[in-house]
Amino acid sequence: MERITKLYANKYRGFNVKHFHEFARRDHNLTYGYTWTKNQLEKAGLIRRSKRGGDHRLRRSRRPMAGMIIHQDGSTHEWIPRLGHNVDLIVTMDDATSEITSAFFVLQEGTESTFQGLKETIEKYGLFCSLYTDRGSHYFYTPEAGGPVDKHNLSQVGRALKRLGVHHIAAKSPEARGRSERMFGTLQGRLPNELALYGISSLEEANRYLKDVYLPRHNAQFTVKAEREKSAYVPWLGEPLEEIFCFQEERVVQNDNTVSYKNKRLQIGADSQRYHYVKTTVQVREYMDRTYSIYYGPRCIGRFSKEGIPMGIPSFGLAA
Repeated sequence: MERITKLYANKYRGFNVKHFHEFARRDHNLTYGYTWTKNQLEKAGLIRRSKRGGDHRLRRSRRPMAGMIIHQDGSTHEWIPRLGHNVDLIVTMDDATSEITSAFFVLQEGTESTFQGLKETIEKYGLFCSLYTDRGSHYFYTPEAGGPVDKHNLSQVGRALKRLGVHHIAAKSPEARGRSERMFGTLQGRLPNELALYGISSLEEANRYLKDVYLPRHNAQFTVKAEREKSAYVPWLGEPLEEIFCFQEERVVQNDNTVSYKNKRLQIGADSQRYHYVKTTVQVREYMDRTYSIYYGPRCIGRFSKEGIPMGIPSFGLAA
């Protein structure tokens, strides 16, 4: 008993009993069961005696197949205690199985983090049917606070989902996101303690630990079996995902065959298809690596570095 209570007090204080019991069995050769461990920690005054029962809730039924609905949400929290400030954890999760398909820390949730989570999910699992999110401004435009979302004026995320053929579902209340909220509750009870335990103090280190160590173990423990074995995920066989999960805005070409975008002048080079693009409307794409391209219809007519320096165009000037 003394070895276990000292171990908890000196190294794992703050862990919930289940989490501590898992570490003690795996890393410290504990052979006793969960109930025994919990009783010893209660007797030593290291944890509070838990109340029996809880609020009665009716949970929404899961979808029967993986890939039918994907949840995505972000949570601001002191996830990395040694970092000294809050960061956001972005979690993308399958409704049928609760498997986390993507998770990572960022300084602030937004369009880019949404793109990253969706892209990672599609690359690993395939294209899904529906995305369920809150009504955040990077997901939807909402003309009136608390009113319905504007389904015709799409955000960058809405535009990307429409291109993929994914149905976007807006949660109508915080309670409607119960599955995500419960997942974050589990993560908040575990991740900060583990990151502190191993002395992790940077966003980069935390993301490596999350991807390489924590997520495989979490999914093995908390993923449930879908009602049906058949999956609704399908391979994405369209254009590269980088061309969809990027910022896209229209611009009018100026008299010197340049386009202005974010204080940069993007110069369109000579093109065998036409003499110039002056006064035409083109689409500027800004990728997640901060490079750019210009599209005229389906044709790419220029690619540019972060600094706006031309890098040429793909063969035949078509989309890669």
